[in-house]
Amino acid sequence: MALHVVSVDGGSPAWRLGIEAGCTLLAVDDHPLHDALDYQFYTTPPRFSLQICRNGEPCTLAVEKAEYEPFGCNFETYLGDKKHSCANHCMFCFIDQLPPGMREPLYFKDDDERLSFLFGNYITLTNLSEREIDRIIEMHISPIFVSVHTTNPQLRVRMLANKRGGEVLDYLPKLAAAGIELNCQLVLCRGVNDGAELRRTLDDLLRLRPQVGSVAAVPAGVTRYRKGLYKLEAYDRDSARETLDILEEYSRRCRKEYGRSIVYPSDEWYLTAERELPPAEFYDEYAQLEDGVGMWRLFHDTFLEELDAYRGLVLPHSIDLVTGTLAGPLIEQSARALMERYPQVRVAVHPIRNDFFGGNVSVAGLVTGTDIIKQCRGKLQSGLLAVPEVMLRDEKDRFLDDVTLPQLAEALGCRVVAIPADGGGCCKACLSAHRRVRRSKAETT
Repeated sequence: MALHVVSVDGGSPAWRLGIEAGCTLLAVDDHPLHDALDYQFYTTPPRFSLQICRNGEPCTLAVEKAEYEPFGCNFETYLGDKKHSCANHCMFCFIDQLPPGMREPLYFKDDDERLSFLFGNYITLTNLSEREIDRIIEMHISPIFVSVHTTNPQLRVRMLANKRGGEVLDYLPKLAAAGIELNCQLVLCRGVNDGAELRRTLDDLLRLRPQVGSVAAVPAGVTRYRKGLYKLEAYDRDSARETLDILEEYSRRCRKEYGRSIVYPSDEWYLTAERELPPAEFYDEYAQLEDGVGMWRLFHDTFLEELDAYRGLVLPHSIDLVTGTLAGPLIEQSARALMERYPQVRVAVHPIRNDFFGGNVSVAGLVTGTDIIKQCRGKLQSGLLAVPEVMLRDEKDRFLDDVTLPQLAEALGCRVVAIPADGGGCCKACLSAHRRVRRSKAETT
């Protein structure tokens, strides 16, 4: 393996050594360079030997620089190569349940340990070789995020549809013994890896404490596009309660023994089971927030905190707000609290049923522009529609179905704005919406 340089930062150590676009970096102190992670790690010291290929000729350069000073080479991608794609065919994979005709990147399944370290992406470990496990240990890449699902080797092979699914579970104690922190995820499938299997998994993972820092449990998402896939049955109130009983039992045990919950059920369990969500203390530092764990509690508390702290001018105005059906009751409750404090403000909440994906999909992040148009046309109570940023791709310009904000505005005949998805940001946006209304009127006169 090698790294191909596409540009060099001016004035950098690499620039001073005459390295330029077209050069290939081969090794540092005889450590082969496979990707940008190797490059960053091995070029950190103030002195090292760098083997390169320049104009087709190999040579070795003696490098001297400040410790931690960036060496200065840039590659085609920030990883130095392409993302590692997933080799599994999980029975619950959401990407396999996407409708046809969406943007090509949405169908890409990553299973890349580097993204786990950099961005908190979950990996199944089935892509990793012993060399890559040793690299994680040598570089102390920690924490990493692991999609465990079950610690039963035979069941994991079945769930991942990958013959390596069971054997790579041996990596978990090896990583833990090396002091690598593991944040784990369990996607629970009704009648498959819940019940007694869930207890087995939690017992096995908690034996790896303190390196297992958290375990998030989420129910499998089911869309209407499951033709030819394993027949999954969505959790109902009773089955959600049974599973939640187990998860909360382990959470209580962990809080008693370790002073932390460790085992965190996602919000969906409480909402499906029709139970009250735990207080903020239960979630500790919200370690698994991106997995939908504690989002409701955090939104609720920060919304009310901003409502109490807000000191800006609040003029009479109205605003419409869309959300998913899962968050609908919470947003409506928050809107009522706001309107009680500020009677001159009217907030109309529109929980959008997810017809685009169907099944049990109900989170705000998967609401599409198509469904908003169908369900809000003729029902808006103001000239301003607020869309949570979580519904939009990273560039904040379009929904999963490629509908843009201008297209949504034209279809509904109103002004559309993206607002923060967190509680405090949402509260502030609703209270200050009169400024957007005045600006909109000024732009049209």
